[in-house]
Amino acid sequence: MIGGVIGVGLGIAGSLGIAFASGWPLRVWPDAIAVAFGFAGAIGIFFGVYPAQRASLLDPIEALRG
Repeated sequence: MIGGVIGVGLGIAGSLGIAFASGWPLRVWPDAIAVAFGFAGAIGIFFGVYPAQRASLLDPIEALRG
C-alpha cells in the first residue's frame, strides 16, 4: 500500500504541475484514486502470495540444495 500512496501522490503532483503549466483546471476523482489503490493492493497481494504458495510446495532440503 505504500507504493499505492507514493503512486497516487506522484500522480497528483504531476497533474498539478501539468495543470499549472498549461492553465488547465485540475480534476482528480476519488474513484480514480480508489481504483489506483485497488490495483496496487491486488498487485502486492498477488506478487506476495504467489511465490510464497509455490515455495510452500517445495521440499525444504531440496530447495536449500538447489
